[in-house]
Amino acid sequence: MWARNALESGKTVRAFAAATALGLCLGACNSPGLGSFTEKSETQTPRVDSQPLTQLGQPAAPVGQTYGTGAVRVGVILPLTQNGAPSAIGEALSNAAQMAIGDGGAGDVTLMVLDDRSTPEAAASAAQAEVTAGAQIILGPLFAASVRAVGGVAKSANVPVIAFSTDATTASDGVYLLSFLVQTYVDRILDFAVSRGKKSFAVLAPNNDYADVAVNEFKTEAARIGANVVAVERYQPGQAAAAVANLIRQAPEVDAVFLPEQADALPSVANAIATAGLKTQWLGTGVWNDPKVAAMPSMRGAWYSTPESSGFNAFAKRYRAKYNADPPRLATLSYDAVSLAAALAHTQNAQRYQPSVLANPSGFNGADGVFRFHANGLNERGLAVVQIGAGDVQVISPAPKSFVGG
Repeated sequence: MWARNALESGKTVRAFAAATALGLCLGACNSPGLGSFTEKSETQTPRVDSQPLTQLGQPAAPVGQTYGTGAVRVGVILPLTQNGAPSAIGEALSNAAQMAIGDGGAGDVTLMVLDDRSTPEAAASAAQAEVTAGAQIILGPLFAASVRAVGGVAKSANVPVIAFSTDATTASDGVYLLSFLVQTYVDRILDFAVSRGKKSFAVLAPNNDYADVAVNEFKTEAARIGANVVAVERYQPGQAAAAVANLIRQAPEVDAVFLPEQADALPSVANAIATAGLKTQWLGTGVWNDPKVAAMPSMRGAWYSTPESSGFNAFAKRYRAKYNADPPRLATLSYDAVSLAAALAHTQNAQRYQPSVLANPSGFNGADGVFRFHANGLNERGLAVVQIGAGDVQVISPAPKSFVGG
């Protein structure tokens, strides 16, 4: 995808709302595109700005834990519990949502936070409750089955969803994914490798769901840009050595090898690579963004795509100061989703959550950099490419600061 779109890093980002303490408020990344946000289209049905009314003409009661006092109601559905016990990831996502409201937007929106109990049934019930209470957009949930359940309810009510699942099959018209998608990581690293003169590739990948998606996308993107995938070798846990030997026999001379392995499983694979003496340009995805990977001698010189770390580091510092804990990497999804919902409520009037606004090609800038939604619900993110050094990583291709083009 990155070769498809011209990216421009020098344009000024126009903010939608006053700067937050992070200085990372959501905004249009290409100023000319913002003009369409303030024009009311006669072909679009505007949303009601006022509080929802019951049959008696009284404001409907908000549901769940509420934050903010604004007229625009925003539903938030999170896995606050799992198997009846508190969920650490759900708590962190809720904390991040509260941080976003504290940074701005408390007077523009009222968040209504409900627990989906990590089940699709509870997620559907939560979505129905929030729609009935007048939610104009729903943020979350996290798990794929819950996203599908919420999407079904929300679509029936013409309420858009910004969800956090990494399962691209949960995206659709009106259900947008803000998550870090495997496909975007793969496209970025492959397009970068080709830009550096790499033409022939092999794939060494485990047999798991993540690698299935990554390998399929790698082959699809390679075909689109004219790169040659010479061999694909898959392996079961503990069988990487045999796969490496097979790969050497099948593709003794390739420019680079794509290895979509998780950080926790990579040490055993790296040991098999070192034992076999396989030296090549290794390519990976954002799951390598882990100190364990940077410390592996056999991975020195490898490239992988990842969000640049400065935004998350600033967010994490503020999160630690407020909650005395380190945030999980996914916490910024909730922060950015709430910041976006509040910013659009502040600036976009009745059109705030229309598809033309949410899927504007200029995109938005959040804690993890520039991103934009496509009409099919998938997203595109501005990712950097880094190279593993001697226990550290260096950025060798910065993340873009804005999008140009469709």
